[in-house]
Amino acid sequence: MMDAASQPLAELGKALRQLYPELAQIADVADVPAYVVGGAVRDALLGRDRGDLDLLVLGDAERLAAALSSHPVASHDRFGTATVELGGHRIDIAGARTETYPAPGALPVVAPAPDAESDLARRDFTVNAIAVPLTGGAPIDPHGGVADVAARLLRVLHERSFADDPTRAIRAARYAARLGFRLAPETEDLLRATDLATVSDDRRGAELARLAAEPSGPAGLALLAGWGLVELRPGGAELAVAVAELLGDEPWREEAPHAEAVLVAALGPARGEADLAAASPSRPSDGYELARGRDPVELVLARALGAEWLDTYLREWRSVALEIDGAALLAAGIPEGPALGRALGAARRATLDGEVRGREQQLAVALAAARARLEVDT
Repeated sequence: MMDAASQPLAELGKALRQLYPELAQIADVADVPAYVVGGAVRDALLGRDRGDLDLLVLGDAERLAAALSSHPVASHDRFGTATVELGGHRIDIAGARTETYPAPGALPVVAPAPDAESDLARRDFTVNAIAVPLTGGAPIDPHGGVADVAARLLRVLHERSFADDPTRAIRAARYAARLGFRLAPETEDLLRATDLATVSDDRRGAELARLAAEPSGPAGLALLAGWGLVELRPGGAELAVAVAELLGDEPWREEAPHAEAVLVAALGPARGEADLAAASPSRPSDGYELARGRDPVELVLARALGAEWLDTYLREWRSVALEIDGAALLAAGIPEGPALGRALGAARRATLDGEVRGREQQLAVALAAARARLEVDT
């Protein structure tokens, strides 16, 4: 695969067609000028594997999407975009547009753009502002994005970029951590002055979650902290790394939402994970009582803090099932009430601790506990 620092740009279109063979079908269907833009171009220049495919069209995005697939097409009229699946891959299509921001952090006001150059001017960084025509020809690179890809630089297109959309600062951390890019000096100055509070909690949270969901998410969050845009909890950088590694291995894989767990590890707020990590249950039943009902993120954080006994809880203790239930106790003459729950709890504890096995022994323990409780209540 090509690299922007050493390969001729004439090979860029060929590289994209190899990575995204569906481009030939799209070119056959498109009746308006269409271009590959954004991350697909950037990553092709870097020699990376295929990723998300974004198309820019000088026309109706939904019309092209409908021509590509008979499946339902997701469209977003406000921004003139549409999404379609082709060959098992997601393709995002956007009509050329300009954007103006009525206030810092506000959603943009969108208007159609007459050409690709006008659309590229609204992009976040120069490395994402390169368009490659589907029909062949030289890349459109009005902002020097190809050179910045080769230099591994993130550079904004204008000085109000972060003021208009402060979430671009979070994207900068995502790209820098994922790709090993650094900030151009003037871009770093502008980024450090960014006020993330001017965007809504939902938008800020969504961008942070996208960052945290990536394998390089902990490094990206550390970058944001280093730039002064977020504050890590004490030990948050190390804890986020430990959580990300933990969620990549059994038995913790998919135990908790990856992005949420990494974010809480890095930024907080702290939950009950410290107390849980400090616990040292002497019996399986004690460990079960400590861990059951806890939020999965709390369990993950506690394990990342060193609670190794939680591995056994996940693998064994929480799946221990009783062979009796409330109906069996009712049939044995125990009335409805709190005694039923206490009885089943006693049977579970005895089973977890290896004191009883099988239905009859469980029932005997449960009945004894229930009757003892009923005597106290009367």
